[in-house]
Amino acid sequence: MGSKRSYGDACRLAHALDVVGERWALLVVRELMLGPKRFTDLRAGLPNVSSNVLAERLRELEQGGVVRRHKLPPPAGSWVYELTDWGMRLEPVVTQLGAWGASSPQPPGEAPIGADSIVLALRSLFDPKAAGKLRATYELRFEDGSFRVEVAKGKVELSRGTAAKPEVTIEADPGALAGLLTGQLSLDEARRAGARIEGEKSAVVRFLDLFPMPEPCMSEASNPLNGEDVHKAPVAV
Repeated sequence: MGSKRSYGDACRLAHALDVVGERWALLVVRELMLGPKRFTDLRAGLPNVSSNVLAERLRELEQGGVVRRHKLPPPAGSWVYELTDWGMRLEPVVTQLGAWGASSPQPPGEAPIGADSIVLALRSLFDPKAAGKLRATYELRFEDGSFRVEVAKGKVELSRGTAAKPEVTIEADPGALAGLLTGQLSLDEARRAGARIEGEKSAVVRFLDLFPMPEPCMSEASNPLNGEDVHKAPVAV
């Protein structure tokens, strides 16, 4: 393993990038935003990273005070990684970076998306004005676990686990939920693709309306003033 690179710059932004700017580092942070994970869970959430690189990033993040490793009490007894209090302060950074990426003039295309990623995307897409005075709990179910989505007082809270009395339950793969959010899939199309959606149709539509996709930012190359055609491709979450 090579030594960790540094910008050698006293700027606080440069220091932050020294800590979390290496490839995969912020995605490791993303995977831990909703709670601790074992190394194997992180590998499952980041299938394109090698075990060696993941281990190196975790070691660097631990040395930087962003992540800590500890052993769960019996009967689990597993070693897990979790964000420190300082690491959790990256949450608005990750959220805003995701929101910025959602408005990219060049969408990410057909790349797969993980469960944690699509759930966390809800935070960056959430529209408080659309929520108004709504108080509701929703449940999202994926192959590797369930998540609660609680909306109240114009805010959204996300957590792992099941909901006691969810107004809407959506059981699907992350890609299908992304398709619903971007409008690439209708409710009927999602059901035909294998999604199970429970709840009143109006409540399901209200849930999806809480997370509107931003308009893609117009690049100079796609600006109609330059005489070129504009293609509004759906933005992946």
